[in-house]
Amino acid sequence: MDTILASTMTAIGLMLGLAFLGIGIGLGILGSKMAEAIGRNPETKADIVQGVMILAIVLTVLLLLLFAFIFLLLFFNPLIV
Repeated sequence: MDTILASTMTAIGLMLGLAFLGIGIGLGILGSKMAEAIGRNPETKADIVQGVMILAIVLTVLLLLLFAFIFLLLFFNPLIV
């Protein structure tokens, strides 16, 4: 049983770490491309910013769903019999 709990904690740490790393890198690349697009065509600033904000909100919602799944694993672990 201790092995299952240790494996679950390791998996949770990896999921959180990789999720935050991926979202951080992705939003950084997205921000640089947004600045590049606004620099090339300043008239479309409102459209570009609106699209990026929608994408950032979707990523935040997906991250919150990941937290819900992690709490499910922490408190109601299906692997423990």
